[in-house]
Amino acid sequence: MPTLQEIGTRLAGGEPLNSPDCEAVVASSDLLGLGALADDCRRRRHGDRVTFVRVQQIQADALGVQELAVLPAARELRIAGPLPAGRDVVRSVECAVSAAGAIPVTGFALDDLVERNASDTSAVADVLAALRGAGLSALAEARADRLSGPQWLEAAGNAGLKIARLTVGEPAAEDAGAVLIRRVAGWGGALAQVHAFAPLPRNLPPQPTTGYRDLRQVALARLLVDNVDSIQVDWSLYGPKLAQVALIFGASDVDAVSAEDGGTLGARRAPLAEIVRNIRASGLVPVERDGRFEHVGT
Repeated sequence: MPTLQEIGTRLAGGEPLNSPDCEAVVASSDLLGLGALADDCRRRRHGDRVTFVRVQQIQADALGVQELAVLPAARELRIAGPLPAGRDVVRSVECAVSAAGAIPVTGFALDDLVERNASDTSAVADVLAALRGAGLSALAEARADRLSGPQWLEAAGNAGLKIARLTVGEPAAEDAGAVLIRRVAGWGGALAQVHAFAPLPRNLPPQPTTGYRDLRQVALARLLVDNVDSIQVDWSLYGPKLAQVALIFGASDVDAVSAEDGGTLGARRAPLAEIVRNIRASGLVPVERDGRFEHVGT
């Protein structure tokens, strides 16, 4: 089995990981070694730049019922909550787009749309096309552990919709987490429809995971899933401490920074100041983006 040093030498020379390399990194318990490899991979893609987005989340069932006040600092308006029934899913997008102006609107999970339409390829394609026609900039997520395969990513792409983030819904045993990452890596060219992969689970387990395990998942994701440009960590879910450390373990995008102005917390604790400070403290350069993954001025 190759050593991490041998793998690093080949990666630095532009060679992709082969099957023995993948086995070696998954089997390794050397967290710092994995982190160094993943950080090198990130730097070859992005240099010192780390992107982040300020998100205003809105509940789907509130759209069209109450007036939507868009926060001035929002760079993405994200529709959240249970998937609306029937044509209401399209109407919710129309309401959000009308209020958002130039701010990109994202929403919904691809796997929910697939499940709602009983995995009927034609029906899913029709819904995706209707959402795109209503002005949806991207699907907010697709949960890898709930998708049967990459064909659904391709269906979104065929409808003209990118997927903002490929996520993991439920926590899994450590071995199962690595298996899922390898499964995602096998989706090949379909991953071109995905902006970022967030390998840490959205639903937190009753017993918190360790920092070792979380950082290992981030590093494995960067090393194994080379068809997705960015590995992402959720600021609101995992907090600034883990997010900051993840940036030197392969992550290059920070999701879900609050669009609130900080209120009584003061300028130093305002969300924008805090995310910028944390990225710079890691020796990296903060770059704000929007929901289309396009860079914007801060």
